[in-house]
Amino acid sequence: MYARKLSALKSGAAGLWGVHVSENRRRVRILKIRQSMESDLDEIMEIYAYARRFMAENGNPNQWGPTNWPPKHLIHNDILQKKSYVCLHEEQIAGTFFYTIGKDVEPTYRHIENGSWLDDSAYGVVHRIAGNGSVKGIGEFCLEWAYRQCGHLRIDTHGDNIVMQNLLAKMGFRYCGIVYVEEDRNPRFAYEKAGVW
Repeated sequence: MYARKLSALKSGAAGLWGVHVSENRRRVRILKIRQSMESDLDEIMEIYAYARRFMAENGNPNQWGPTNWPPKHLIHNDILQKKSYVCLHEEQIAGTFFYTIGKDVEPTYRHIENGSWLDDSAYGVVHRIAGNGSVKGIGEFCLEWAYRQCGHLRIDTHGDNIVMQNLLAKMGFRYCGIVYVEEDRNPRFAYEKAGVW
């Protein structure tokens, strides 16, 4: 499924890296994932500002826009807890996301409506995934990286976030039901991917 876009994904001393072939196959892009550092905070917040604009322009103004989500103090805390990651292209930050793993690690996922989770084992969670628009395929690369860390990944998205819903379906995630998150009371579509890794 990913052979066309992701031809190598390996661990190394500098973190996980991969070769990402762009849609038009004329460019080979080297993307890397590393943990975020405190010095990245302002640049990460700029990415979220871009993401809010992008979502609003693409029919999803309510996921992060009304609350100016995510707040800077939350991202700073993610960094301190070593749960914030950045995706680098040519050593420049092009994307960011939250990732953690564990048994029942996401409290808001304990209750799911209109469905059920596929697997009750420990899982990874991705939240707050965003790119700055400079490189296509950042979301797919980051989600693939997270999945390869654990082989069992959960994520949620707003009902208006058609871009993310399409990406998750393309990557083999299954819709599982509705969950509610802390930042607002809007329902979120819950997705899961579990399997051999």
